[in-house]
Amino acid sequence: MLTRGVLYVLIGMLALRVASGDGGNEEADRQGALRELVHEPHGGVLVRAVGVGLVCMVLWRLSEAVFGAAGADGDKPGKRLASAGRTVFYAVVACSVLSFAAGGGGRSGDEQSRDVTARALDLPAGQWLVGAAGLGIAVAGAVIAVQAARRTFRRHLAMGGVPAWGRRAVDFLGVGGGLARGAVFAAAGGFVVYAAVRYDPAQAKGVDDTLRAFAATAAGPWLLVAVAVGLMLFGVFSGASARWREV
Repeated sequence: MLTRGVLYVLIGMLALRVASGDGGNEEADRQGALRELVHEPHGGVLVRAVGVGLVCMVLWRLSEAVFGAAGADGDKPGKRLASAGRTVFYAVVACSVLSFAAGGGGRSGDEQSRDVTARALDLPAGQWLVGAAGLGIAVAGAVIAVQAARRTFRRHLAMGGVPAWGRRAVDFLGVGGGLARGAVFAAAGGFVVYAAVRYDPAQAKGVDDTLRAFAATAAGPWLLVAVAVGLMLFGVFSGASARWREV
């Protein structure tokens, strides 16, 4: 959780730079966050620590898929399936981070997204597969946002001894951060669906291009600022979850 939080805070900071026009060619995504981190003192060690933390996330989600998650409904098939999906997701992210740490992080997330989409489109029924994948990502984003608005994260946090102001602060972080994270997932999924409809992998966008697309809306860079701040809030919320999460 803490590792995830660090990445989201860094991505949010990079997105703020992009919104302000000071971002230059920086990528507001996982690769950009890792490049930002590697420039810090002992940066190589920090990046490897992030990779190890993500591997721990993989093992945790895998244990939930196999043995069930914490809580009364943790054994339900739907919960186990969701944990299995998160296991795959974090495994992909962990491999990417460890590859970066080993010196293989030259390609941007946007390039990787387009390449994966292009290969998928070439498969039999590839257009349908890409469209379904994009729809799944968009729906996941909507679910993330709705769950954040409903504060369903409360049921996973053991905050009995925390004062009321502390619980309100965590609610603020969880709602604001979850809405921003859900918006990014939903928009990225929408671009994948559009790429499938157009049969054009260039229309697929990674996190960086998706965030920049927010600045191209009628709301201008202010929408990107709001999303960037929300992603940083989610990063801080991840830190709070690492402290009070029931496991």
